Amino acid sequence: MNIGIFDSGYGGLTVFQKIRHRLPQYDYIYLGDNARAPYGTRSFEVIYEYTLEAVEQLFSMGCSLVVLACNTASAKALRTIQQRDLPRIFASDGVLRRVLGVIRPSVESVVSQTVSKHIGILGTQGTVDSESYILEIAKLDPSIRVFQQACPMWVPLVENGEFNAPGADYFVQKYVSQLLSQSPSIDTIILACTHFPLLLPKIQAVLPSGVNTLSQGDIVADSLADYLLRHPELECTLSKNSQAHFFTTESANKFEATARLFFNGNVPVQKIELTSPHHS
Repeated sequence: MNIGIFDSGYGGLTVFQKIRHRLPQYDYIYLGDNARAPYGTRSFEVIYEYTLEAVEQLFSMGCSLVVLACNTASAKALRTIQQRDLPRIFASDGVLRRVLGVIRPSVESVVSQTVSKHIGILGTQGTVDSESYILEIAKLDPSIRVFQQACPMWVPLVENGEFNAPGADYFVQKYVSQLLSQSPSIDTIILACTHFPLLLPKIQAVLPSGVNTLSQGDIVADSLADYLLRHPELECTLSKNSQAHFFTTESANKFEATARLFFNGNVPVQKIELTSPHHS
């Protein structure tokens, strides 16, 4: 069995790269629903439907564990899939499967690091509107105050290769300033979108000294390693040939060209059509 990595776009490749570096022995399938990206502005129902289709596709391709390397999918689809769909799928074939997200491990990390107890979230509109980070942080420490800022221009800048260009400076400064204006006491910021690490140098350049930024790749990789240690019944089903396969719902040529921005190394990809065999 493989480990599946899913993202609506390309940003999940930044998470996958860290996971593969941390856990190189496993076999992976990466699936990007690039034809229908971005998810951030779509409704809860549409995001859930698209995410479920991708998860079921990865299951059908031999994945027993799927990581939603997408904040929007984690915010708007993960819980429903875990609670409603996994029991249904298990009942149909009896195969143990799990779906994990990026929000919970990110929250655990930021809660352990903040001193001022004022945390900032930079994310897509969909992630901000879901208030998933606010809800999850409150479960761990209700005394922490959370301040959010949507950054709608950052994903297009990254996917068009403009993240190092001077034109990106304006939008980085704009959204960071809007976040910090909500509280001067913010000491830790989560980059709550897997595209945003490519903007990290520009983000750090406009932050006051002492403000820490957390990217999700290393956090999710460490969390997955810990999860596999704690769940040997799942870990023992995973094949270990150090292989990786990439699939996209978009043009393969377009994916390969853009993927190089996010992933060091060769990314040979196949185009795939998402279908939903178990869900109507």
